[in-house]
Formats: sequence, C-alpha cells, structure tokens
Amino acid sequence: MRIFARPHQWPPRIAAGAYILDSGLTLAQADREAATGVHGMAATAFPFLRRYDPETFVRLLSKSQIAVGSALLLPVVPSLFAGAALTAFAGGLLSFYVKTPGLRQDGTLRPSQEGVSVAKDVWLMGIGLGLVVEELTQR
Repeated sequence: MRIFARPHQWPPRIAAGAYILDSGLTLAQADREAATGVHGMAATAFPFLRRYDPETFVRLLSKSQIAVGSALLLPVVPSLFAGAALTAFAGGLLSFYVKTPGLRQDGTLRPSQEGVSVAKDVWLMGIGLGLVVEELTQR
C-alpha cells in the first residue's frame, strides 16, 4: 500500500475533501432547530435513526464528515483507505437519495427538482471508486 497519494490523485482528493470537510465543519455549528431538520430528513430515509437524539446524530454525522474530508486532504493517508471512506460516505448519500420520497421523478432514478442537490453527489462515489480501483489494480 502506498503511503502518499500520487500527484494525479491530488485534484479529486482535494475537491471532494474540501467539500466534505466544509460540510462537516458547518454541520458542527448546527443549532437544535437545524439538527432536528437534518435528523428528520435522515430518519425519513433510514427509520432506525429515529431512536437517536437529533443533536447527538448531527454531532456524529459532523465528526464523520470531518474525518472523511480530512483523510482525503491529507496526502499521507493512503488513497485506498481515503477512497474506501469516500465510497462508503457517498453510498450513504446515494441511499438517502434513493429512499427519500420526492427526490426522484416517479418510477425513475432521475432527480426531481428537489433531488438535484443530492443526486449530484454521485461524483463523490465516482472519485471514491476511482481511487479504490486504481490502488487495487496497481498491486
């Protein structure tokens, strides 16, 4: 396993990492009302989340975003690890997209107007999978 990210991996890692880190840092400042809103949306897609306190849920979500974003931004984190973390994170976002009513046009995977902001996160999945596949095929 490589210790440092290769130079051609830096642009996608920086783009995705900065985006996710910023989201995590912003979410870390969420007040009770914002936390309740984020938690409510997540619990709609994943009902098991209803048992968690909204502020606790948002605090954990924020920490996970900060961790994934930081892993991508730090070139000493192996791309296989950073890519796997990003792929898992993006998988959660895309699952949210598929499971949340109103984000897709009826009977399709095409986003509704409300779903465009989530559906676009497919690029995160592409970056994560690209990093993982490259690292696994370079062995």
